[in-house]
Amino acid sequence: MIKGLKICGVSDPETLNYILNHNHKPTMIGFITNYEKSKRFVKLEKLKDLINIDKKQVKFVSVLVNPDDEILEKIKDLNFDYYQLYDVNPARTKEIKSKFKKKIITALTISSKNDVVKYKDYSEISDIILFDSKGYDKSESFDHSLLDDVPSDLSKMIAGNIQINDIPNFKNKEFIVDLSGALEDQYGKKDIDKIDNLLNTVHNINS
Repeated sequence: MIKGLKICGVSDPETLNYILNHNHKPTMIGFITNYEKSKRFVKLEKLKDLINIDKKQVKFVSVLVNPDDEILEKIKDLNFDYYQLYDVNPARTKEIKSKFKKKIITALTISSKNDVVKYKDYSEISDIILFDSKGYDKSESFDHSLLDDVPSDLSKMIAGNIQINDIPNFKNKEFIVDLSGALEDQYGKKDIDKIDNLLNTVHNINS
């Protein structure tokens, strides 16, 4: 079994509707909410329209880099289930979770064991720990063997330039798998055929 699947960086209604109407939907869909450097960033007004739909039991994730209260207030009533937080310390994470009543994915960017063990500071606060590369939106990789000592019972997600043909490697690994760049064409736009391939691949592994 693949424990779960997140498709991140969706920014247009055509792609979103395709995913939500697919026979084999992912567990989660992520939207880049405040990181304007990303080509996948969605401006607030567009975001409101984009996600104001029937989610069909798919969880929506707001991806946020060190968000201030201004942006959090603006999005607090939007159709999100999770906030995925980069560069947010444990105390601030706890504050956001308490104030805005959302489930939290804490994103840790990994290049060494020292980065990995930071999960211990968040394990009592966050609902899911995401282990990602240092590349943010640049689809960089990291050495997944650095995660070998992470407890199997930790609710966790993995990202960082994962390709569709890597998916079988995560069978029975206890990770939710997070893909974005691998699902895009050469211009950085989500590719429906690649998304279809991914969703069918995960379904076939789990069947």
